[in-house]
Order: sequence, then structure tokens, then C-alpha cells
Amino acid sequence: MNTVQTLSAPLGRVLISLIFVISGVGKIGGYAGTQGYMESMGVPGMLLPLVIALEVLGGLAIILGWQTRLTAFLLAGFSIVSGVLFHGNIDDPSQQIQLLKNLGLAGGFLFLVAHGAGAWSLDNRRSA
Repeated sequence: MNTVQTLSAPLGRVLISLIFVISGVGKIGGYAGTQGYMESMGVPGMLLPLVIALEVLGGLAIILGWQTRLTAFLLAGFSIVSGVLFHGNIDDPSQQIQLLKNLGLAGGFLFLVAHGAGAWSLDNRRSA
């Protein structure tokens, strides 16, 4: 079981983080459109640089296993808040699925908060 845990931790970190890295980079390319969408949902567009930084840098930090517990906590909170703000219309089945996806991501990040990054991580290398 130890080999499975050792290998699944970095793979899990990559899989849970890719959506954030790709989404953050996409927001850079579609900056004006994303900012307009945020504002149409009542979220100040001036927060977009913080969102991009959290998604890209936070996603990369999780992939590398650096400051994993703190970063996972921030991304869990971000996933919940953004899910409620942007996908809170649960009467729409597609929005309900998007909200549940965000909540599932938050759950995965909370597992990282509880258990850390695993053996193959910068966090583990520092503590050794």
C-alpha cells in the first residue's frame, strides 16, 4: 500500500491542480471577457489579478507540493466561494453540476490540508 500512496499523491496533486493552472492562464488570454463576466455576477473585476495569481501560482504550488496545506486551504475556500457565486443557481442542472464540481474540488483540497502533499513533494524534502 505504501507504493500506491507514494505514487498516487503526486498524480493526485497534478490532476486536482490542472484545472486551476489551465483556467488561470486562460483568464490571462481572455482578460476583458472574464473581467466583464465577473462584474456581471456582482464580483469586482479588479479582483481578477488575484484570481489569476491564486489559480496559476496556487495550482503550480500544489503540483510541486510546496506550502501544500496552506495553498490547498486557500484553493478549497476559493472553490467554495466561486462555486456559490458563479454556479449557485441549482435549479439549472448544468449549474448544479458545476457547483458540485467545485465542492468536490474543495473536498479534495481539504484532504491535502489534512494529510499533506506526500513523499514526492517539496514540502517533504524540506522537512527531511
